Amino acid sequence: MAPGHIIILNGTSSAGKSSLAKALQMQLPHPYLHLGIDTMVFALPKRYLNPPLWHEVFRYTWPAPDMLVIEAGPLGHQLISGLHQAVAALAQAGNNVIVDHVLLEPRWVRECAQLLGGLPVLFVGVLCPLAVVEQRERERQDRTLGQARAQFDKVHAHGLYDVTVDTSQATAEVCATQLLAHINPTVPSAALTELQSTHWAES
Repeated sequence: MAPGHIIILNGTSSAGKSSLAKALQMQLPHPYLHLGIDTMVFALPKRYLNPPLWHEVFRYTWPAPDMLVIEAGPLGHQLISGLHQAVAALAQAGNNVIVDHVLLEPRWVRECAQLLGGLPVLFVGVLCPLAVVEQRERERQDRTLGQARAQFDKVHAHGLYDVTVDTSQATAEVCATQLLAHINPTVPSAALTELQSTHWAES
């Protein structure tokens, strides 16, 4: 059986990844599952979604009143590793998968490249200016304020994608249409292949 195709959408919180994933599901001719960090986190028992157990998933600290720092806890790392392995297993069983991701940690990028780099993948950078994601964050009222800023300089630090879209310049539907031209369900990701051979994320 041929492996399924994977589309990884990587960007900050409120960059528009979930809307883009839904638009892709509508436009793609074959079914794609939609998974992501939220899939894993909200599968946890509810008691883990609030302090003190939330700190096992993600640690939120404020070194200054207007500065949020986010670090993954041991359970957070475990969940992301499980996500990567689950996506690989689903694709190897012939399923197509869209991954809504926030590659906050270098080790996540490294593991993603190692586990998924040999499979058919389109690695997409979902870009959006900081001012726009912060405005969306305020309007959503379902995210910790400062989350997008805390992620902003980290999620794209690896600097390599097969293609990027800017959700401040076009609707999710238009961005999805742009991505359709880059989808080849048999070709591995050139960006992930290159990331497999680099050592920037070893720290």
